[in-house]
Amino acid sequence: MSEVDFGGVDLNLLKLFDALLKERSVTRAGQRLGLSQPAASRGLSRLRRLLNDPLFIRTSKGWELTPRAIALSEPVTKLLDDARTIVAPTAFDPSTASAKFSIATADHMALLLMPTLISRLANLAPGIDLVIPASSGDNVDLITQGSADIAIGVYDDLPARFHKRTLYEEDFVCVVRRDHPVIHSKLTLKNYISLSHLAVIITGQGNNSVDIALKQRGLTRRVAMKIPHFLVAPMIVAKSDLILSLPRKLAQQMAMSIPIEILELPLEVDHFSPSIIWHGRHHGDPAHAWLRRLIVEIGHEI
Repeated sequence: MSEVDFGGVDLNLLKLFDALLKERSVTRAGQRLGLSQPAASRGLSRLRRLLNDPLFIRTSKGWELTPRAIALSEPVTKLLDDARTIVAPTAFDPSTASAKFSIATADHMALLLMPTLISRLANLAPGIDLVIPASSGDNVDLITQGSADIAIGVYDDLPARFHKRTLYEEDFVCVVRRDHPVIHSKLTLKNYISLSHLAVIITGQGNNSVDIALKQRGLTRRVAMKIPHFLVAPMIVAKSDLILSLPRKLAQQMAMSIPIEILELPLEVDHFSPSIIWHGRHHGDPAHAWLRRLIVEIGHEI
């Protein structure tokens, strides 16, 4: 293998590569780095010559990565993160800090955590901004690619170099509209499965925890409607005869603003623990660590 002359390599091209990974757009990548669109395009051409690969290919669905770009994505992101850590100040003062963090999470966990978080940031760290990107399943890929700094969700097995802290414990309850007939009688397992159900399945496919628990008992229910949005589901229930199983803390929050009634679920369903996760490349960053501690603190209060 021939030796590379690093003296002739513009390391700013790696910053452009990282921006292109995150934005999948030459124009937006340039804006992210303070470059004009022509300058960003010229940079991409130089990057392609340097790495002898097209890297990003335009398709009918947008920009797609070549296998070489996929292979380089994590090493380049780590290299740039390590470089930032080297030159970053060792002390972090939230009251004077200016930073932007991306937190990937589903809508219902954002509802429970983000109002308190943004309120505390306004008082403690007014220069810190937050971005909640579009969800990507469990969002692990967003963390791996560097498109999100932190993810909040339910996680069992995580890839190497990931860290996790539990936020709170959660179980399930049922919700129905406030004048639903079932409210005036005891909700038993028998009449629970006789009702028409609304089910929330984030991915849009498969079964949720309630279906799994029913299957273990040899039972099934009629799911009249499936949707991927936790926050829309209670609003549908409030105007229908459907019954919905929801995480308890979310149900309590929603019942404060829409006409639904909370009932105990007549079925043993496994409890779960939402967690905050992050990649090891950010583990020692003072600003990142401070924000993580604040989110964990809010989670424990819940």
